[in-house]
This record gives sequence, structure tokens and C-alpha cells, in this order.
Amino acid sequence: MEYHPQHGRPEIEPTPPPAGTVLCRFDELRDPGGREFTFGTPPYTFDMFVVRKGASVFGYINDCPHNRAPLNWQADQFLDYTRQHIQCATHGAQFRIEDGSCLWGPCKGDALTPVPVTVREGVVIVA
Repeated sequence: MEYHPQHGRPEIEPTPPPAGTVLCRFDELRDPGGREFTFGTPPYTFDMFVVRKGASVFGYINDCPHNRAPLNWQADQFLDYTRQHIQCATHGAQFRIEDGSCLWGPCKGDALTPVPVTVREGVVIVA
């Protein structure tokens, strides 16, 4: 186990939730809007979020590729003021909802790490 100086904790790979894990009901998500989920026990948690856009849902690890910090500064707040892009609360970097590509900011050219999700019978689940 390595010590990660930025977080002050051992660097280990968090374990994602298994396929089929229920996250929330689709109709609980604002359109567009997001919701965060945490799995595991601190400090070794798997932090992710989903964003709804129309009839689609996209999942990502809640981790900015620029500084490894959570993207949101308030619970479930992942979008910019126009609700067109995912936005990092720390540096203002903006990411495309559909694929997590950074469009603007210090991590331009990078992308969010996807978490496969799907909607089945009105419920958002890990795919």
C-alpha cells in the first residue's frame, strides 16, 4: 500500500459496486440533473454519480482528472448553471455529459472515468 500525499491516505483502488446494484429510480433524477452515490467504508470509498439527460443516464467516478478532487461542492450538484455540462467545483472545468470529455479547463483533453449504468424497469442500476 502506498501513501498518497494529496489525500493523506493509503492509495488503494476502491471497489466499484457490482453489476445489478440499484442506484435510484429514474424518475427521481432531474432532467438534466445528477445524483451522487458512495460505496464502501471511509477512507476507502468508491464515489460515483449519475447524470440524466433526457431519456439517458450516464455514470462517472466522482473524481476530477486534474486534481483528483470530487466534482461537486454541494450534494448532487454536478452541472454548470446552464445545466448543459458537468462542472468541477474546484477549477470550473466543464465536461460533456454524454462521454465525460473535458471541453474547457485545466484538464482539457482528459475525460471523467465512466461507470456503466443502465435503466431497467424504471430503475437506474450499475451495468
